[in-house]
Amino acid sequence: MIYTGIWIDHRKAVLASVSDDVETLRTILSDHDAAGHAVVPSSAPNAYTPNDFVAEDKLERKSTAHSNHFYDEVIRAVHDSDSIHIMGPGEAKLEFKKRIDGAKLKGYIAPLETMDKMSERQIAAHVRQIVSKSIQSTYKA
Repeated sequence: MIYTGIWIDHRKAVLASVSDDVETLRTILSDHDAAGHAVVPSSAPNAYTPNDFVAEDKLERKSTAHSNHFYDEVIRAVHDSDSIHIMGPGEAKLEFKKRIDGAKLKGYIAPLETMDKMSERQIAAHVRQIVSKSIQSTYKA
C-alpha cells in the first residue's frame, strides 16, 4: 500500500510517500510568482499608456490556469497512491482538494490538515506517523 502526504502551498508541494518500508520525497515547484503580474515598462516612470496595465480579471484567469496546471502536476505524481493526506498552511490545500476530487483517483483522500511550514523531514515523519496509526488500527480491527 502506498501512503502519500502532500504539504502544499501556492509556491511548492512536498510529497512524501511510504510503501513497504521504502520512503520517497519529491518537491514540485510552482512559478506562481511569475504568473499574473502586470508588466510595467522601465522607460519614463510616469508616462503610462492604456496598454501598460492588464485587466484584473485577465490576471485572475491567468493565475487560476497556472495554479490548475501546478495542481494537475501534483495529481499526476500521486495517481498510484492508495491513501493521500493533504496538509498545508492556507488556501492552496483547499483549492488542491477541489482539483483532486475532480480527478477521481483510486486512493482514499483523508480529511485536510492545517499545518504551518514544515521541513521535508518533518513531512516525512508525519506521513510515517500516519502510516503507523493506520497499520495499528488495521491490526486491531
